[in-house]
Amino acid sequence: MPAADRVARADWQGDLFNGRGEVELVSSSVGRFPVTWASRVEQPEGRTSPEELVAAAHASCYAMAFSNVLAGGGNTAERLHVEVTVSLGSKEGGGIEVKTSRIQVSGVVPGLDQSEFQKAAEQGEAACPISNALRGNVDISVEATLES
Repeated sequence: MPAADRVARADWQGDLFNGRGEVELVSSSVGRFPVTWASRVEQPEGRTSPEELVAAAHASCYAMAFSNVLAGGGNTAERLHVEVTVSLGSKEGGGIEVKTSRIQVSGVVPGLDQSEFQKAAEQGEAACPISNALRGNVDISVEATLES
């Protein structure tokens, strides 16, 4: 597999609490998104945050990894819906840190029962490169619901 580099850029003006900035997805040219301290710890109000971007990265990576695990077991998903909630909290000794990344996945996968779906969901988490980057620093959980 070839190496893949992706680039994002952030510009910031002012101090942490009153400043503002933008994050740009450079590699894909998808866009520029406003970010502020308030969008991290209060209401987003149309702005993103580093934690939301981590959640987006984790959700998309996990969906791909889980679909690959399922296909490798001979069960192609008709549909997967992945929602990831990344939570920020107080850090021991002061400051803040990303504490948890909670994966909730539901899907339609013919040929599997709930137990098999949960097991495959956990294997998908273990195969996800973003999970692997976070593991050991962030508590990751997987809740899987097979739909009929």
